[in-house]
Amino acid sequence: MRCGRVGRVPPAAKLALAFAVVLLTVLLPRKPDPLYAVPAAILLGAVVACRVSPIYLLRRLLWAEFFILGIAILSLFSPETRPVCLAVLLKSNLCVTAMLLLTWTTPFHEILRVLRRLRLPAVMLATLALMSRYLPVLGEEARRMERARASRTYGGGRRVIWRSLATVLGQLFIRSADRAERIYLAMTARGWK
Repeated sequence: MRCGRVGRVPPAAKLALAFAVVLLTVLLPRKPDPLYAVPAAILLGAVVACRVSPIYLLRRLLWAEFFILGIAILSLFSPETRPVCLAVLLKSNLCVTAMLLLTWTTPFHEILRVLRRLRLPAVMLATLALMSRYLPVLGEEARRMERARASRTYGGGRRVIWRSLATVLGQLFIRSADRAERIYLAMTARGWK
């Protein structure tokens, strides 16, 4: 998964470059402008250098697109910010692509190590570390619940499927909140503050 020469670049340098691209993108004008081609070209060069699978990149970007479109749609509600909508879409996609490339080329524990050396708050780093370890558990729980739902739902059309999917999502939220509470209590019992 890691790429050749880019994979050997120190994690601190990759994090600094990703931060620089995000900062450059954020500082661009609030309306679509030819300057947007600068971070796009940098990211395209990084995609080629890292040999990132276009399917991987598009699939991950599609997951983030729901949130990006939500932000852009919110900007349409205010008359002053309507011209900003396209710029929001462009900036958000460029920033998310920079973060995807960073995570493609750098293991998460190395990113955390760099952030620890930069003296980010310990609570924030602990939360990120726990989140990265907890996501696979949550994903497996969701798959188990989906299999159970599929084995109990016999047709009935889309309405039944959507209703049962909403129930699964609600139950997953409740189970994950309960599990998080148990983990927190276990950690505080062992002296974690």
